[in-house]
Amino acid sequence: MGSPALAALPIQQWMTENGSKVLFVETHAIPVLDISVEFDAGSRRDPEGKNGLAVLTNGSLDKGILPIYGDGVSESKILDTFADTGALRSSKITMDRAGYTLRVLSDQAESKKAIELMSRLLATPSFPEELLERDKMRLVASIKEEMTRPEAIAVKTFKQDIYHDHPYGKSPSPESVVSITRDDLVSFHKTHYVANRAVISIVGDIDKERAREIAAEISRDLPISHQELPALPIVKTTFGKTEAVSHPATQAHVLLGMPAVRRGDTDFFALTVGNYILGGGGFSSRLMQEIREKRGLSYSVYSKFQPMLQEGPFIVGLQTEKKQADDALKVTHSTLDTFLKEGPTAAELQSAKDHLVNSFAMQMDNNRKVLELISLIGYYRLPLNYLDTWTANVKRVTAEDVKAAMNRKLSTEKMVTVIVGN
Repeated sequence: MGSPALAALPIQQWMTENGSKVLFVETHAIPVLDISVEFDAGSRRDPEGKNGLAVLTNGSLDKGILPIYGDGVSESKILDTFADTGALRSSKITMDRAGYTLRVLSDQAESKKAIELMSRLLATPSFPEELLERDKMRLVASIKEEMTRPEAIAVKTFKQDIYHDHPYGKSPSPESVVSITRDDLVSFHKTHYVANRAVISIVGDIDKERAREIAAEISRDLPISHQELPALPIVKTTFGKTEAVSHPATQAHVLLGMPAVRRGDTDFFALTVGNYILGGGGFSSRLMQEIREKRGLSYSVYSKFQPMLQEGPFIVGLQTEKKQADDALKVTHSTLDTFLKEGPTAAELQSAKDHLVNSFAMQMDNNRKVLELISLIGYYRLPLNYLDTWTANVKRVTAEDVKAAMNRKLSTEKMVTVIVGN
């Protein structure tokens, strides 16, 4: 039996026979169908010494299909078939999750061929050797190019410094990518792209019966795993440090922060409100007022929380003239310290809550946004009424809630600072 529909965004949920979780939102605003299939196959699952394997596996899904159920299919045939059906498709990957999305006209005759093709490439990709070598060389070239850019160097260094030897802190290197073989892709796919760990999200102009048929088709041919994935190490507490990386860039690129919050954390809404006040609210935020408006130390500064399956980072980022980097950091630290000690003012709190509540509808104003939101709910096991109760949860946040939550998750003494270009 599916779960009962909810008021604001009626999400229906069920399991396929093969153990895939399905979330479905029926909407007839436009004759389009959006589908997302996700797995616990993000970059955090890269084996030791094989960083980049998850990315290559995900990017190779539509490079060819094995001749197991019908004829084999080449990359060019896959591209032509999607084009002939008017379908838009893409692979997607983050640290936590990886998968594939499809957008196609909802008419069954139009969508049938595209959905069948996506189901096959997810279940039985052929991973052609010659195309893997091509993609490896492209990834190596991209990594080498990134290593020349100060903003990319800052992000990579920051990840390493706050996560140490945890998988969240690892990045692909030219050496790790070159070491990856086709057998590695086959093994990774067999382990991670499995039906009983899949989350299938469907949004669009169909009824529940058709959605059930689509989910069953996608799930049916995926392999099933009877082994649990290995538990990942805990995210360790960081210790305050500053790392300066020389670079000929005209400006210093600065990141500071620490591991902070998981998806589903009970502090999430207080942190969301608090971060809007601190550095997420554009020109109204404290960091922007103190660093740009009052002192002209940076054109822009921001802060954000990035919740993940394990503790995702809290980040403050800015660029400034090299000679002003120390001053900008002092102001950043003092602003953070003051906010943690005093919390928000009543006016700041109300302004932040008003903006977050009034702008929330924009997060669901098209099918693709809804698809990403229900995919997130499904993968991170958030409550089905998460979106329906979102604004109420924001409205009930108090100044005391913000102060307490920010202090539970943040400490300026434990924050890592990375400066590239100084």
